[in-house]
Amino acid sequence: MVWRPGRALGRSLSMVRWLVALFVLTGPVRAHGGSLGAAARETVTVPTWLFLLTGGAAVGASFLLASFVTDRRLIDSLHDWRATIPFPRSGHPMALVRIVGVLGLFGIVAIGYLGPIQGLGNLAVLAVWVGWWAGYTATTYLLGGTWHVLNPWRTIATWLPSLDRPLPDVGAWPSAVGLLALIWIEVVSPLADAPALLSTVVLGYSAITLGGAVVFGTTAWFERVDPVTRVFYYYGHVAPIATDRTATDTDRATLGTNQLSIRGPGIGLTRPDLVSDASEVAFVVALLWSTTYDGFVTTPAWRAIARPLVEVGIPVHLLYPLVLAGGFGLFLAIYRLASRYARRTGETYMAAQTLARRFAPPLVAIAAGYHLAHYLGYFLSLVPVLVTVLGSPLSPPATVPVLSLPGWFGAVPVASVLAGHLLAIWIAHATAFELFPGRLQAIRSQYPVIAVMVLYTMTSLWIVTQPTIQPPFL
Repeated sequence: MVWRPGRALGRSLSMVRWLVALFVLTGPVRAHGGSLGAAARETVTVPTWLFLLTGGAAVGASFLLASFVTDRRLIDSLHDWRATIPFPRSGHPMALVRIVGVLGLFGIVAIGYLGPIQGLGNLAVLAVWVGWWAGYTATTYLLGGTWHVLNPWRTIATWLPSLDRPLPDVGAWPSAVGLLALIWIEVVSPLADAPALLSTVVLGYSAITLGGAVVFGTTAWFERVDPVTRVFYYYGHVAPIATDRTATDTDRATLGTNQLSIRGPGIGLTRPDLVSDASEVAFVVALLWSTTYDGFVTTPAWRAIARPLVEVGIPVHLLYPLVLAGGFGLFLAIYRLASRYARRTGETYMAAQTLARRFAPPLVAIAAGYHLAHYLGYFLSLVPVLVTVLGSPLSPPATVPVLSLPGWFGAVPVASVLAGHLLAIWIAHATAFELFPGRLQAIRSQYPVIAVMVLYTMTSLWIVTQPTIQPPFL
């Protein structure tokens, strides 16, 4: 049988047209916001199995399309394109941003204790969940990373003395464990309904963070341990605007004084040193799993699994961390297995650990796409509430406006998930052509990784198309 690229390309385009048609047929599908009772998701109006298979097939078809791009000069030209815009990268504007961050932290803690006790009426709750975790985080991967400037804990740490004790050589494992712990607290604690508890958690996090920075030094703590800093660091590499921390060698070559570099989305993920060891691979997988877990625990399937376990006596506060840790272990094991198979299909003497490290950054694009699907509708629905309460934080109005999203917005979460996966496939494709000298070898090395991405795609799509429930066990 003769393989004809034209026919394969036609089939791939037909698959993409199928996907677009399904976007039209899905009707309202809303992402789970995780806090403050975000708008509920609704199930799709086509069979779920057909929807998931089509989404997975679309990702596979996009890999087929990417495999036709085998001209290394074309790939390099796409990745080396840059434009610059003037922007002050130091001086008074940056100092003002740092002060705003510190004042915002103090304000959140104070209003959490002194403001209204209702979540939708308390500015601290709205600022953390709507303004920061939903809205600001999205700007990090859609525009550019600024957390290294805004981070109030880092600013405060620079004002404190430091003991500069040597940090144990444990890689990124503390930040991976810290990220999972923060997600567990967010899921099992009523932080959105208890502003005072939220302020207490913020104070506890502040004590640990500032204490660690004092003992081990500001740079060592925030670069190697702090999970929030690492999340924003990786997300910033997805963005089309490069900052000092997310710049590649090409960005640095084009940057002048007080300029920002504009590049294609996801190009920052091609940095060879972005993920340097197995612990950082684990953190990237933890970032991907944490967004999946946050959505999974609000699906009817989770309730069907958890309710019998709780009824037979398993403590609910033990069940949630067990599933969190078990799911992370499963995601990490699947990815490591794919890396070992990539070594076989690529027919290379390169170590599987090296392949795991180089193919890990594309997973950040998947996590960003799912975060956008998870929180965009939530942010847009509640940002009028945030603006209203911001005008009177201690005595907000009795009723606040909540934006009702149109029905067509239901396709946006699905599109966000798929966009993240499609970007990840292209970055993995470019990485393979950088690693392997042979074209066929580069394409074959991607087979196991693409299979994992298809699995992640179908899992994420299934979650965003499930109706939202609130766990009855908390």
